[in-house]
Amino acid sequence: MQSAAKESTMAQRQIGSLQVSAVGLGCMNMSSGYGPADDKESVKLLNKAIDLGCTFLDTAELYGFGHNEELIGKAVASRRAEFVLATKCGLSKKGINGNPDVIEQSCNDSLNRLQTDVIDLYYLHRVDPAYPIEETVGAMARLVEQGKVRELGLSEVCSENLRKAHAAHPIAALQSEYSLWSRTPERGILDVCDELGVVMVPFSPLARAFLTGAAKDVTQLPDDDLRCTIARPRFEPEAFASNSRLLVPFAEIAQKNDCTMAQLALAWLLAQRQKNMVPIPGTKHMEYMIENAGASAVELDAATVAELDQLINEDTVIGDRYVAARMAEADSERD
Repeated sequence: MQSAAKESTMAQRQIGSLQVSAVGLGCMNMSSGYGPADDKESVKLLNKAIDLGCTFLDTAELYGFGHNEELIGKAVASRRAEFVLATKCGLSKKGINGNPDVIEQSCNDSLNRLQTDVIDLYYLHRVDPAYPIEETVGAMARLVEQGKVRELGLSEVCSENLRKAHAAHPIAALQSEYSLWSRTPERGILDVCDELGVVMVPFSPLARAFLTGAAKDVTQLPDDDLRCTIARPRFEPEAFASNSRLLVPFAEIAQKNDCTMAQLALAWLLAQRQKNMVPIPGTKHMEYMIENAGASAVELDAATVAELDQLINEDTVIGDRYVAARMAEADSERD
């Protein structure tokens, strides 16, 4: 049985010049990836998140092919001074494109959809092997010079490309999949982040709902759900059944710490790397957003962090994080 959720008393962390809530809000689910969402409910959720102090909102031009940015603009543009806004370029309906010549137009399009004159944190969503990352980041740096962007970030890159990009312009944040069951950043790039002063922003910190205890295997999900497409291996029935056995002791640890399983997973991340970590759990459900926001009030001792490390990791979990084709093209997997 899960413990009661902690209430939100949101701590603050720093990303470059930006002060952000220790737990952010991934907004993709409100437009794509996990089935249909209700725009009216999403507008309420976004405003409630800001009210609770969950003021780091993450979106991208890809999410809903512009819909997610438009949704945020509609919902909270009038409250622009109350939140930190992150969005991404370089990956759209047409695929990956790091052409420096299109970066400024992508930014302008995002600004229009978001109904704002500045993006606080602008990420390169994916590395385009057709263009040196220094050239793409150089184009993004010009947006900083123009006052359209405050800080730059990268998503899912290897250590080599992080270093190259950072040499072209300081990189404030690196977004990568990171959770108890997805440990790719631990292969080296976390150390590079510490060296360069780059904050890690984990996406899918709840392992696509697996660590909440509410996930289902692929036989019980819509065909277009991300867990049935790019993230399928760990949600195949046999792998999922094996992985789910890890949740029994995991739930017991949550109970001991008087928090929910979702909050435990987020608290583990918040305890890493001298607070150089800002997870962005995504949801389209009000109750889950409120629960996730409460994770910043959960403090884990070193023994609990170590126990969780041993319980759920890439040696105890069955299946790759992505299907083979996506694993092969993931720049972050080069670490």
